[in-house]
Amino acid sequence: MLSKSHGAGAESVLLDRIRKQLDDRGTLDVLRHGVELLGLKQPLSLAQFKPALAMNTEIMARYESNRLRVVRQLRYSLHNENCIDLVLFLNGIPVATVELKTDFTQSIDDAVDQYRFDRHPKPKGQNAADPLLDFPRGALVHFAVSNSEVRMSTKLAGPATTFLPFNQGDNGAAGNPVNPVGHRTSYLWERVWARESWLEIIGRYLVAPRDDKKKIKAIIFPRYHQLDATRALLAAVRSEGPGQQYLIQHSAGSGKTNSIAWTAHFLADLHDDQHQKLFDTVLVVSDRNVLDSQLQEAIYDFQRTTGVVATIKNEAGAKSAQLAEALSGNKKIVVCTIQTFPFALAAVQELAATQGKRFAVIADEAHSSQTGEAASKLKQLLSAEELSDLADGGEVSTEDVLAAQMTARAADAGITYVAFTATPKAKTLELFGRRPKPELPAGPDNLPAPFHVYSMRQAIEEGFILDVLRNYTPYKLAFKLANNGKEWDEKEVERDEAMKGLMRWVRLHPYNISQKVQIVVEHFRENVAPLLNGQAKAMVVVASRVEAVRWKLAIEKYIKGQGYKIGTLAAFSGEVNDKESGPDPFTETSAALNPNLKGRDIRQAFATDEYGILLVANKFQTGFDQPLLCGMYVDKRLAGVQAVQTLSRLNRAHPGKGTTYVLDFVNDPDEVLAAFKTYHTTAELDGVTDPNLVYDLRAQLDTSGYYDDNEIERVVRAELNPKGTQAELSAALEPVADRLMKKYKAAREAHVVAVAKKDKAGEKAAKEEMDALLLFQRNLGAFIRVYTFLSQIFDYGNTDIEKRAIFFRRLLPLLEFGRQREGVDLSKVVLTHHRLKSDEAQDLPLSYGDPTKLKPLTEAGSGEVREKEKIYLAQIIAKVNELFEGEVTDNDKLVYVNNVLKGKLLESDILMTQAGNNSKEQFANSPDLNSQLMNAIMDALSANTAMSTQALNSEKVRAGLLEILLGPGQLYEALRQRGAE
Repeated sequence: MLSKSHGAGAESVLLDRIRKQLDDRGTLDVLRHGVELLGLKQPLSLAQFKPALAMNTEIMARYESNRLRVVRQLRYSLHNENCIDLVLFLNGIPVATVELKTDFTQSIDDAVDQYRFDRHPKPKGQNAADPLLDFPRGALVHFAVSNSEVRMSTKLAGPATTFLPFNQGDNGAAGNPVNPVGHRTSYLWERVWARESWLEIIGRYLVAPRDDKKKIKAIIFPRYHQLDATRALLAAVRSEGPGQQYLIQHSAGSGKTNSIAWTAHFLADLHDDQHQKLFDTVLVVSDRNVLDSQLQEAIYDFQRTTGVVATIKNEAGAKSAQLAEALSGNKKIVVCTIQTFPFALAAVQELAATQGKRFAVIADEAHSSQTGEAASKLKQLLSAEELSDLADGGEVSTEDVLAAQMTARAADAGITYVAFTATPKAKTLELFGRRPKPELPAGPDNLPAPFHVYSMRQAIEEGFILDVLRNYTPYKLAFKLANNGKEWDEKEVERDEAMKGLMRWVRLHPYNISQKVQIVVEHFRENVAPLLNGQAKAMVVVASRVEAVRWKLAIEKYIKGQGYKIGTLAAFSGEVNDKESGPDPFTETSAALNPNLKGRDIRQAFATDEYGILLVANKFQTGFDQPLLCGMYVDKRLAGVQAVQTLSRLNRAHPGKGTTYVLDFVNDPDEVLAAFKTYHTTAELDGVTDPNLVYDLRAQLDTSGYYDDNEIERVVRAELNPKGTQAELSAALEPVADRLMKKYKAAREAHVVAVAKKDKAGEKAAKEEMDALLLFQRNLGAFIRVYTFLSQIFDYGNTDIEKRAIFFRRLLPLLEFGRQREGVDLSKVVLTHHRLKSDEAQDLPLSYGDPTKLKPLTEAGSGEVREKEKIYLAQIIAKVNELFEGEVTDNDKLVYVNNVLKGKLLESDILMTQAGNNSKEQFANSPDLNSQLMNAIMDALSANTAMSTQALNSEKVRAGLLEILLGPGQLYEALRQRGAE
């Protein structure tokens, strides 16, 4: 045909046309949809991808005819002699480039730097871009590969090129596990580049988002865990059929939006071995604003088909009609919000039961205040604390809704559930977890576990989120340090003010709030607000809506009194009646609280430059994505998953964001760390830092002899000069960095020579030189981290310390020992300006330990053997004798513990509810139990002065009392029995 239309020049015409179409439309679109050409009745296909329904023999024959080739050492440019190690082709079209490095001589970073510095698509002075490297008309992806790691990028842009890890993960951490039969990275060519896999990635996974002018702005290539999770899920669903549950535990920073989009699209097209479609419709519940548009965009990218995704957001009566039409019609995918989800799930269950339809339900992490139809089911599954939060305008999650619906009826044979969450609760694991031996019931040796995991640890180590526990400061430590070592927390108040002061000290006392407001505002001004070029924001988490109102009024009063320009917002659900604050009810839109909202949503308003601080009460502690958040002030008891979800509001990555601050007025650092360890085994709190550590580190660094005072002064002058240039800063830093890099290189080369010559003395000397430089590098990082923390609470009053902080902060990124290029890479040096300041400092407690496991929901019986009572009484006597001192009789002790305290605690409705809804271990960790015990002790003070006084003045005694009450005293069992009566 082409020869008839174009004669002898047909081949040239075809090649020119393909080249032009690649230039105009990009490689991905041309491969998927072919090119049109005069003389052809239909577009010329340049590749055939496997269809979802693999029944057409002609299409399958074309699919088998695809030619995949690898070319080594490919010279790609007309302008230079550069060559790339490997280039992967599909039917003659280059789709991937690869730079290979062996760890024995170079690292993965050298391959990345080769792309960044030597593989620019259009280097300076070059007239035209090299097509192979140019976006989007060149290769679709560029891999940097070593023996141990893989990274990839879809858009080369010189030094600004971003490479993402493409590693399997190594037991929850970054990197790849040891391969006993080869290279750690062999999965890349053995599995990812395998023929069917590679064609599927190009044909189904790659997405090319477009800008407002419909031009391709990026190409999304799946990260390894996304590829692995979706493929494993599809294989399991095909093998097991509909009706199963799958829990995907993927951390924040995992790219869940794309993972869910791929999962939804692939499940909607999934067929069994008999070529029958497995699901009539895929239902996705998500509050991600971009998800439905991304789904639409992705599916159009794959199939040039519109109208297959329906979004149900309407809260009005038409919602049911919309759902019925979407779920029973020809919509492949239906997206709904969590508010609509209970209705959608009920409709899906009814259609599955009555019409035999089959559905896949994908539940994203989402949170909402929940009322109406699903509320009664939810309340059966929520703890007393969760119920209290819900009553005070709190939120419930998709997990809670799913658990309620699934508990309310048996598993649905026609419905497959896929739950995505970073922090699965115990009940979620029990409902959705996979038993290692599925044929056996769950038990100690057959515990349900997530189907697929991308851990918080891996996300942090790969740089997708920040570790928010690195700058965690409990308030009592900070206040202690700021007051010359005098501890001024609640324990100190107990001793100084005696019992009357402590027990009347309430959270809503104006003085209490005013003191915290001052600390929050001043800390924000000095430490948080200057970050991100003045765009950084902070969140204040309070325990109730009334507190949110009083905090908001108090913080506005303080800011106005100080003449500061800091915008604040208060967020909570419903309305608050607080006569002490004002005669009228308060809502988010009240003029007294948020006068300048002007019809905007709180999220929208807080995203603007007008506001820096957001106060929240049972709202936005989960599912709130604001990358500019750098500070959090916590005045609420947080336990377990709530601590992780709340503090994780800070972890979103953002350009220039390297520091976050948590100041906690309430929680124990060990408890917070334990909560994080459940989901991230390597989260660390860094112990109590000695303020003199800054001086010790400075002394170690100064005595190293690697720099002098003149070099420090030169860098500081360049840094602080308002009219300074980047060239001046580079000129000041380059001599030091270059000298140290060359020193390390020389030592490394000397070490290689000494080893070859078996020169033990030379080998030792070279090794000591390298170790000294590496220690210097680590100490630079330690100084910067410690000084950043401590300079917020302690006034060092020492400009030499601050100058070194500036100098070290600039020098450290340039000392990349082990991956040296000739000269010093100054692309990371950015000229910024900041003032010298003397702030008070803060300690960062560090801690280590094993992860805490989630406790399953239990239904322990409330019966007891009455004959054991005398044994319990004997145990109580023995324990009380250890705890209390003074002249008291056995009868006094028995009356005090078993009758007085236990009797008063049994009157507590709060404790009765908590005992009824929690396991004994969960109940023992309830903060309400401690507060109720203190109340009981105070109530008994007049009648039992000696024992109550000892208990009030000794945390050890109180802990012992709790141990007795929960052990031989059987308080938990008695409360459950009372609740059952």
